[in-house]
Amino acid sequence: MSDVQVVRSDEKERYEITVDGGVAGYTEFVLASPGRVIYPHTEIDPAFGGRGLGTTLVGEAMADEARRGNTVIPVCPFVIKYLKSHDVPGLKIEWRPRDVEVAESAPTDEKQPGDEGVGDGRG
Repeated sequence: MSDVQVVRSDEKERYEITVDGGVAGYTEFVLASPGRVIYPHTEIDPAFGGRGLGTTLVGEAMADEARRGNTVIPVCPFVIKYLKSHDVPGLKIEWRPRDVEVAESAPTDEKQPGDEGVGDGRG
């Protein structure tokens, strides 16, 4: 069984998910103002696709933001879809209608089950 962990890197402004000590993916964040955090992008290395790591990563990041008392502004289609289908106790969300509209038509379904198409390397 693999050792999977989610860690916050303030230096890189992202949460990373590691598998057996190696980074398998990340979800980026940007501090919009004190207590307000934008989530613009999530990416899982294709070598780790189909394991549900995107869902685990975003779920843990959102739970941590809730514990910190922050308001999340989801921009990444994967984060938006995650938040629309999962309850995160105590999390405050600032929905931006245009981002939700774009996310609803974004192709975030992966061929393999689990990660719902989280990033394939945006460059």
